[in-house]
Amino acid sequence: QVLLVESGGGLVQAGDSLRLACAASGRTFSRGAMAWFRQAAGKEREFVAAISRYLGNTLYADSVKGRFTISRDNAKNTIYLQMNSVKPEDTGVYFCAAEPGGFPTMIPTHYGYWGQGTQVTVSS
Repeated sequence: QVLLVESGGGLVQAGDSLRLACAASGRTFSRGAMAWFRQAAGKEREFVAAISRYLGNTLYADSVKGRFTISRDNAKNTIYLQMNSVKPEDTGVYFCAAEPGGFPTMIPTHYGYWGQGTQVTVSS
């Protein structure tokens, strides 16, 4: 089992920056992929960014390219999402996901482990 715990959410104003963290514990894995998804109220969960644990290859949704950066610290079993120039449409619950045997992908069903989520609210 892999336990994922997100942190760093909060209320910010449009144009501000925020950094989310996702710490993994339990079954350790040096390869595979981890990702961030988000879900706004009344909407489906959508892909934000993903990263491979071993090579650090990244994948981004078009809506966040150039503003968000996903990174990893394998020694800490943690990934981060640096969110810059946030917009009100970035508001939602941000979920961390992991797939020890997988690769970065936008498909949520690819990931076998999920965190509980952290709320991000961007005011205009």
